[in-house]
Amino acid sequence: MAITAAEINKLRQMTGAGMMDCKKALEEANGDYEKAQEIIRKKGQLVAAKRADREATEGVVLSKVSADETFGALTVVCCETDFVAKNDGFVQFAASINDVAVAEKPADIDTLKQLKVGNITVAEAVMEKLSVIGEKIDLISYSKIEAAQVIAYIHPGNKLATMVGFSKKLSDAQVGKDVAMQVAAMAPVAVDKDSVSAEVVAKEKQIALEQTQQDPKNASKPANIVEKIAEGRLEKFFKENTLLNQEFIKDSKLTVRQYLEQVDKDLKVTSFVRYTLNA
Repeated sequence: MAITAAEINKLRQMTGAGMMDCKKALEEANGDYEKAQEIIRKKGQLVAAKRADREATEGVVLSKVSADETFGALTVVCCETDFVAKNDGFVQFAASINDVAVAEKPADIDTLKQLKVGNITVAEAVMEKLSVIGEKIDLISYSKIEAAQVIAYIHPGNKLATMVGFSKKLSDAQVGKDVAMQVAAMAPVAVDKDSVSAEVVAKEKQIALEQTQQDPKNASKPANIVEKIAEGRLEKFFKENTLLNQEFIKDSKLTVRQYLEQVDKDLKVTSFVRYTLNA
């Protein structure tokens, strides 16, 4: 059947595929738009198979909160080149997936991939976009936070994003942004000393002990003194790598804990998420 320019343009608007790809898909589908979209997605699956061994190390990291600010989603959509990652269409595509995550609050990334973005699933949309761009594309990460208030921050360039959950509504949104930017800049491993995983504590304690034992200045010191020095090194690790104990980036005379206490003694950080590409 003859396919008109208007029909080709309509499918192009629906999928973002090239004019010739849309024309061929419509011809094969006998003008059925749904079948034509499926043909384009299948083309994406073929491209994906061919590019399975390629590394998708570029992409977009986005975070966003719900209208009531009690739920936040952070998603990472990867591609092969920085050129594609900076393309407005690709950024908008990644944002559409993040919007679905915020609206539907999926439990995990597999559930998110089965949710609808438009009239197709996220997984199908990824394949469709892959067929258009010709690069390996994938939704590789999804994180969520639920709290009395969630603040999201995206660093310029869309390569780094954070979210922070708070125990109560903030009287000043800038406070939340300050803490979210602290997480972005200083990459803490946990909220506080007590929330560092046992595995990390054991690993860092062993590192601290080995460093202390290898220091020539400690060669003649008794074991109990060496142990205390190692404990001091471990405490330094907690100070530098747990959010509430870090120096506040906007005022090094304060820790983040002290900054929050000045704002509201009852205000707590309940959790945070941080993701960066090309770290």
